[in-house]
Amino acid sequence: MSLRPTLDFLLYDWLQASRLNERERFADHSRETFDAVLDTCERIARDKYAPFNRLVDTQEPRFDGEKVILPQATHDAHKAYAESGMLSAAQDYDIGGMQLPYTVEAAANAFFAMASVSIGSGMLTTGNANLLMVHGTPMQKQVFALNEFSGRWSGTMCLSEPQAGSSLGDVATRAVADGDGDGSAADPLGPRYRLTGNKMWISSGEHELTENIVHLVLAKIPHADGKLPAGTRGISLFIVPKKLVDAQGQLTGARNDVALAGLNHKLGWRGTTNTLLNFGEGKYPVDGAAGAVGYLVGQPGDGLRCMFHMMNEARIGVGLAATLLGLAGYYASLDYARTRLQGRPLGAKDPAQPQVRLIEHADVKRMLLAQKAYGEGALALALYCARLVDEQHTGSPEAADEARLLLEVLTPIAKSWPSEWCLEANSLAIQIHGGYGYTRDFPVEQYWRDNRLNMIHEGAHGIQAMDLLGRKVLMENGRGLQLLGARMGETIRQAATRPDLAPHALALGQALQQVSLATQAAWASGKPTEALANAVPYMQAFGHTVLAWIWLDVALASLARETSAAAAGRRAAMRYFFHYELPKIGAWLSVVQTRDMTCADMGEDQF
Repeated sequence: MSLRPTLDFLLYDWLQASRLNERERFADHSRETFDAVLDTCERIARDKYAPFNRLVDTQEPRFDGEKVILPQATHDAHKAYAESGMLSAAQDYDIGGMQLPYTVEAAANAFFAMASVSIGSGMLTTGNANLLMVHGTPMQKQVFALNEFSGRWSGTMCLSEPQAGSSLGDVATRAVADGDGDGSAADPLGPRYRLTGNKMWISSGEHELTENIVHLVLAKIPHADGKLPAGTRGISLFIVPKKLVDAQGQLTGARNDVALAGLNHKLGWRGTTNTLLNFGEGKYPVDGAAGAVGYLVGQPGDGLRCMFHMMNEARIGVGLAATLLGLAGYYASLDYARTRLQGRPLGAKDPAQPQVRLIEHADVKRMLLAQKAYGEGALALALYCARLVDEQHTGSPEAADEARLLLEVLTPIAKSWPSEWCLEANSLAIQIHGGYGYTRDFPVEQYWRDNRLNMIHEGAHGIQAMDLLGRKVLMENGRGLQLLGARMGETIRQAATRPDLAPHALALGQALQQVSLATQAAWASGKPTEALANAVPYMQAFGHTVLAWIWLDVALASLARETSAAAAGRRAAMRYFFHYELPKIGAWLSVVQTRDMTCADMGEDQF
């Protein structure tokens, strides 16, 4: 089964992406150029990624004492991806980009995530370079970002530390000014510092896929007394290249003091290196001095704000990866259910009667329909968020500001919802395969293992929930929530005029009201400890409400433009979501509304 028809419907029939060429930035594009990009990426994913998904899972990265060894297939896939131009797809023509809408870029990258998320594409490299294009100096953009966009170099984000995972305020990596005491005149590449510390869980932190790796590192500049500033306000951001470079972007031949301390051996995503890195341990001393050379990005103490530019982009990317893994499992289990003979119809009394295919059983249809509802709904959400990015960058000032605020509210959902429910889709895919699904004879067990990381990736589930309930729905006096409610209200209004959709419009309106009341009730006492005690159930209910809206809006577009079996399937998935999934929000919101403290008050000795 192909992903392409679903992408085409969502892009062109639902989101009207072909009309983006009416905007000046995309004026050279058309449906034909968009399709050409999709065709190219689909072909590369089919030829260079999909055939090697199992290979990179079994041949994990290894360190030979000098360098990290990856299968040749990974090198070939990375080369093909870089040569496609997708690393700089959204960038200006004058720096080698295609000025492609992010909506189309996200859709094109979906093929790679489905074919082999473990091989990876360019999410971190592109995000790293995009951050520098916004917050870097002209020289930093020229030397580091442009070499990343070309595929010559790759990029990482170095946040977590062994003693501080999501608690970024506790990072202990320190950066001391190099040279004249304040680092301000030390190097044309920016204020120069020496970094010492350890970073953990760094994806693609060491490899030989590119000639250099650009690490973006969070660190703290110590006070005059040598003590590090407390909390997140004291965090700064630094460019720390694996190999030192000059102002022309050429390698100097010297290695920076960034050393691989170890490879993490993971449940999934085994094709991508995940590393522990030591900065400034002295293995590769630079000019006889201690510390890895780093260049300040932005202002001191402004590091976390800068890094969130990359993190928010990565969160949408993680959600998209989770989505495509869910859909990969769905397609595999659908194919299996169509061919595997198992059992006989209910009520059949003749044991000699031929067996029927799995797909003829109602409960198997339930599991397939759940996967379809989760996967295709999450894909629609991801592309909707990508469309908001384009609106933020190219829309009118009012539309751009609305898109910005809607993205703030939806980003925690775009990351968390697929990572939870498309993982559940992978579990259902294993269930449909039965015992075979638990073996490596079929790909569904790998899809589940790969997907399990995404609930942790780029901010764990609880972090996203606290961000949503603790910040996003409150910011600017709740205007983002109001904007989202208004868009849902417009969908409800349109659906209410259709007899076949009116009951679902009513259900969505009631769900929206429940979420609104729960938001107010959570904060009624004004105590964050009470409001956030059940942030995850709140996020689950919020996410299900958003997905119900997405599905209802997709169903409206389907009714207007489709009469095929695919259209009937979309509407069935929408009905499934409203009948089986949306009613769950009542239980989730109940503990939020009452500010139930059962979990928070549990004593350690009571476990």
